Amino acid sequence: MSDRRITLQPLTAKAFAPFGDVLEATGEPDKIINAGQCGRFHDLANLDFTGKDARPGISLFRSKARTLPYTLDMMERHPLGSQAFIPMSADPFMVIVAPDHDGVPGTPLAFLTSVGQGVNYHCNTWHGVLTPLVDDALFGVVDRIGEGGNLEEYVFEEPWLICET
Repeated sequence: MSDRRITLQPLTAKAFAPFGDVLEATGEPDKIINAGQCGRFHDLANLDFTGKDARPGISLFRSKARTLPYTLDMMERHPLGSQAFIPMSADPFMVIVAPDHDGVPGTPLAFLTSVGQGVNYHCNTWHGVLTPLVDDALFGVVDRIGEGGNLEEYVFEEPWLICET
């Protein structure tokens, strides 16, 4: 299985750019609002919702912890909409993505978030399921609500193993 081993790496906007947007408050805010008491980091994600009656929705997801090494046996994508995950705690979580290779996931990449980071997967991006490293992890999720098939799943014939090093 050594050729199916993926090393977890820190999440950076540059490395993640082909798959989506990293949501983080870095540098100086774009705008100062609320009588100078609040900095706004403006328009951080490319949200995309297509199809009949499509609209953005906000949901909350509560997930059980995953452990390392982590066996990746399935990925999914959403052909009709982007999907943003915003952690509601300071705990890191894994972000797993893969390029598309003729309609199936190519070799996956695995990232570990830092405190204050979330992600927005671009429409049709192969990604792993929600993978927090703590129990009862709570996330705000912004994604497409509407009619139409917006979920494709792919099960690997041979799973990948995601490791810290």
